[in-house]
Amino acid sequence: MANIRSLICLLTGHVDHGKSQIIESISGINIIQKEAGRITQTIYAVNVSIEKIEDIAGYLLKNMKYKINIPGFLLIDSPGHSAFSNLRKRGGSIADIGIVVIDVNEGIMPQTKEAVEILKNHKTPFIIALNKIDNIPGWKSNKNSSILDNVNKQAESVKNYLDTKLYEIVGKLYDLGFNAERFDRVEDYTKQLAIIPISAKTKEGIPELLMVLTGLAQKYLEKNLAVETDKPAKGVILEVRDEKGLGVVLDTIVYDGTLNVNDNIVIASLEEPIITKVRSLISLKNNVNSVRAAASVKISAPNIDYVIPGMPFRALDSEKNIERIKKELKAEIKEVVIETEKKGIIVKADSLGSLEALISILKGKNIKIRTATIGEITKKDISRAESEEDAIYRIIIGFNVKNVKHENVKIITSNVIYKLVEDYDKWEKEKKAELESIKLQKIKKPCKLRIMPGYVFRQNNPAVVGVEVMEGIVLEGTPLMKKDGSKITGVKSIQNNGKNAEKAVKGEQVAIALPNVTVGRQIVEGDILISDFTENEFKKLKEVKDYLNHEEIELLKEIAVIKRKQNSIWGL
Repeated sequence: MANIRSLICLLTGHVDHGKSQIIESISGINIIQKEAGRITQTIYAVNVSIEKIEDIAGYLLKNMKYKINIPGFLLIDSPGHSAFSNLRKRGGSIADIGIVVIDVNEGIMPQTKEAVEILKNHKTPFIIALNKIDNIPGWKSNKNSSILDNVNKQAESVKNYLDTKLYEIVGKLYDLGFNAERFDRVEDYTKQLAIIPISAKTKEGIPELLMVLTGLAQKYLEKNLAVETDKPAKGVILEVRDEKGLGVVLDTIVYDGTLNVNDNIVIASLEEPIITKVRSLISLKNNVNSVRAAASVKISAPNIDYVIPGMPFRALDSEKNIERIKKELKAEIKEVVIETEKKGIIVKADSLGSLEALISILKGKNIKIRTATIGEITKKDISRAESEEDAIYRIIIGFNVKNVKHENVKIITSNVIYKLVEDYDKWEKEKKAELESIKLQKIKKPCKLRIMPGYVFRQNNPAVVGVEVMEGIVLEGTPLMKKDGSKITGVKSIQNNGKNAEKAVKGEQVAIALPNVTVGRQIVEGDILISDFTENEFKKLKEVKDYLNHEEIELLKEIAVIKRKQNSIWGL
């Protein structure tokens, strides 16, 4: 039988921007006081009925032109992006819509960007709750007025402050690829993000937030909310935890069908799927016999110690379907886990959802991935990274896994995805600069010399003359040519103030030994000599020209002109 399920609504954003307090304001359930440091450590999901929503926002909902069919919201409060990322199903997220919570005074923070990035990758629509307006200097609260009336009644300085902060966020969202506007100014909800100013503390703006959510759900998402409640459940494992009195339990979201006590369920894993039987179901600390989508529920069952967060599960209606379900679950895992022999970095994560989110962000930055798997960093991972020919790929990055040290492999770990990617970007830049520096040391640099009149110390065998380095760097062994392109010889040795030197730089005057030439024949005093390059050497210099200074690049252009006159195809 087809039914409309509750809207699955994920609250996400930077730590301490007020996600939990918004859920408390809507549901009346106390979340924050129970948590260490008043920061949510575990994922919470609360079902809120449409009757509760109508109690809060009824006067706004009555103005809607269409009937409200949704039974309510399943509000999910995520403590961080590990659990947030686990809200996935094949082809996207189990969340129908997201609320990105932003502190009006702090604006968009790194974790906000990360949350937006993951929602974007999952193609999950979202709105912005611009929270903590009661903390705006000079703000005067009025719980009995609409948020727009409240804003209009504020002092001009307060209104200007709110507008400034709001449009700072609009600008940053535009940089992230989104058009956004305050909710009452949105012309097309399919093309613009709605920003609702709220205070979770005073409950100002909460009715408008619920109105926008309900309107979007009813107008654009109702087809997605149709479920067959008499079918076996489909769900996802959010977290695996050891709970006093129950042992190991699974925190799950059932997003389709119905789950019953004594149902057999198949849970995906990295190897063969795990098959177990539901011993009990716990919803809001109460034992229940069944749950219907959409619902948050704890599952107690045997043999679940090695279940991995983020994994999908299915309830079995018949033993006949077990092989088909196993095959489907294996295919779903294969879509995320990368096992390849191509070049690239190695990626590890603690859960399937985290791995998928990390892969998505790395691929968005065009970072090549050789393997991406779930679990701790192993000797095999290190050996694989160490075997990379290109040093830029001798790195392992791990999300929510233990760090290990290795002499030849760089290992970066973090429990925050944006920090992990940030640290990787920094290391990559430093490593590339180091490799280019090594490369440059092995490559001949361009130089231009002038034979100084009156400084011929020997005419031949070899000729020894005093030169001024006009441009670049001259090294022992540098081949030289004249300005017309005729080849002369190579620099046999360099002396600076009577001492042997490996190189001489612009502005220095040194003596150089030139074999196989005679002063007065091939060269004369006052001649300009320029470094000569083979076409292959010239190509290598072009590859690293970002690390050459302006004068060196101009000199290379001069050399290219000389070579082209000799019917060469060179160019810079």
